[in-house]
Amino acid sequence: MSFTPKPRSGLGRRHFLAGAGAVGGLAIGVAAAVPGASAARAAGPRPDLMTAALGTPVRDLPHLPASHPAGATAARAARAAAALRTLRPFLDPLPIPRVLRPRETLTLPLERARVRLHRALPATHLWTYGGSHLGPTIEVRRGRRLRVAWENHLEGDFPVTAVRVPFAYDPEQPLMWDRPGREGGAPRKEVAALPPWAVVHLHGAVTGGGNDGWAENAVSPGHAQLAEYPNDQPAGHFWYHDHAMHITHLNVMTGLGAGTYLIRDEEEDALGLPAGEHEIPLVFYDRNLDADESGELTGDLLYKGIIVVTDPYELVRPFTGPFTLVNGVIWPHLDVEARWYRFRALNAANNRPYRLRVVDEDDKPIPAGAFLQIGGDAGLLPKPVPLGEGITLTPAERADLLVDFRALRGRRLRLINALPEPGARPDMMEFRVASRASHGGATAPAPGTTLSPSYRRRNEADVADATPRMVVVTPVYPKDPELWEMERVKAPDGPFPIDGVIQFEHPDGTVHTYKRVSNTFDDPVRFTVPSGSTERWSFLSLEKSEGSYPHPMHLHAVAFQALGRDRYDVSTFEFFELPGGGYGAGTTSPLKRKGGGTLTPGERGPKDVISLGPGEMVNVAAEFTGPAGRFMHHCHIYEHEDMMMMRPFVIMPPEVLAAAPPGHGAGPDHGR
Repeated sequence: MSFTPKPRSGLGRRHFLAGAGAVGGLAIGVAAAVPGASAARAAGPRPDLMTAALGTPVRDLPHLPASHPAGATAARAARAAAALRTLRPFLDPLPIPRVLRPRETLTLPLERARVRLHRALPATHLWTYGGSHLGPTIEVRRGRRLRVAWENHLEGDFPVTAVRVPFAYDPEQPLMWDRPGREGGAPRKEVAALPPWAVVHLHGAVTGGGNDGWAENAVSPGHAQLAEYPNDQPAGHFWYHDHAMHITHLNVMTGLGAGTYLIRDEEEDALGLPAGEHEIPLVFYDRNLDADESGELTGDLLYKGIIVVTDPYELVRPFTGPFTLVNGVIWPHLDVEARWYRFRALNAANNRPYRLRVVDEDDKPIPAGAFLQIGGDAGLLPKPVPLGEGITLTPAERADLLVDFRALRGRRLRLINALPEPGARPDMMEFRVASRASHGGATAPAPGTTLSPSYRRRNEADVADATPRMVVVTPVYPKDPELWEMERVKAPDGPFPIDGVIQFEHPDGTVHTYKRVSNTFDDPVRFTVPSGSTERWSFLSLEKSEGSYPHPMHLHAVAFQALGRDRYDVSTFEFFELPGGGYGAGTTSPLKRKGGGTLTPGERGPKDVISLGPGEMVNVAAEFTGPAGRFMHHCHIYEHEDMMMMRPFVIMPPEVLAAAPPGHGAGPDHGR
């Protein structure tokens, strides 16, 4: 969520990060008891509009008041709704990116291009990797080092118009974020003035810190970002995208949002999976389009921010849009043979989750045995997983999928987003299956097949002595969500709540206390990791609204394993007004575990992003076997990372840490 401060008695002014949100909130490094905290005025209940903005379907908010627009605003809304109907689905073929197989070096330009997103639209101005909306697929062998020069040849005006408009709810019209056009919003001058300043992050790569695409190391036109990727990790589906500080959520909209990067190895080769023209990336995200005064779509990209709350701070919903693009085209189709196909799926959206499901002409899912998952973010799963009801991917998550079209000859199938409020329509793309049988070809691994003999599943006992890390995500309202790094401390004296202090009650009745030690990107590094060590990271969401979109939590420099998911009663975490202005937050009484959550089968393989739902704690085991350096961890909702829900951490050789002065090494034992 993004906030602009609104003056109010008793509230301090907040710094504002133009176009992305508030900078981290109250940077209180050492929690302190609030005088008279027991009598402090708690924040009021969350407005329904904001609950809808967080992802809860409007249909689940029966008390959401209608605010019918009038006059010119109503006319604009009607024209926008009509414009949605002008684009017919499944007219354009799915673009297949070209494949590059460099041996040692590669030069890839960032350049301006004009690309058609739908045959009924004018060409769209984009900033691209190599001239196409989706960057080329880069394919390498495990252990074969690749050096890439990402050359910035971008020029011209920023190719995305950004506006902000206040939320109006009309039950007779599509939701505002699912309508094209500016709806009266004036173009934001600070966005139009942005330069072509970009940096490439190879997501999931185990590489040195100097090659990771540090957010502040973006380059301007005429310069190149030089990166070296060892590729010394198991076969997997990785991807490259922009990661420029403060403006990632806007830069990815320009066309710098995604390109596929595949590492191959002998274990994958041995499976005999569909390959060549039968292995296809499916990169999907949502976008919005501008419209002229008559309501006709111009083809120009539009970043429409919806202001849903203005008191005590202005809240802007992270971007979702009406149009689903797959490989850079709106609602395409793909002609397929009646045989097995392999699809490398990636959710490259800013904020929207997708539940992928393949359905027939009657909206019935295809048989579970015809839709399988064999891999996740960072490699192959332990065994194939049937997907009868589909698979949910939050932003930045990937899935290695197999689809059997043999028994579906002559049919027209659709890939849909089966979650509520999927955009203008649930359809993502259409598969047109050939009527003739296809002879030969690869098949799927049999049920129960071990896909990766080298993969060893970890459990809690394996990390019993590992260094623990605690990362907390705070809820929205009355201020923006924050990412807190925590350290375990002795319980402080004084009444609760205490700003930045969270307590947990364990099943045996003992209470553990944690103190916030950082909550903005600019705070000093608190997590220093010895090279080669295994750590246990815990991510906790204090969000109370069960319908809210999850936070996709991402660790750079490592592939981790999810150990488990737990559910907590987070009702005792409260915001309260501070005597000097602004809000503090902490627990009034210890959080209690409600029960165990569930890891999906797809979460039992190697991951680098994990979905963190409201009131959940997810524990992961991370083995830091790659090169040393300075890296980041963050929420992968782009607006959230740009508003400082991102923190640096450092990996160092243990011998160097041993030589560090007291207080400058790996830090305290965090309560072990």
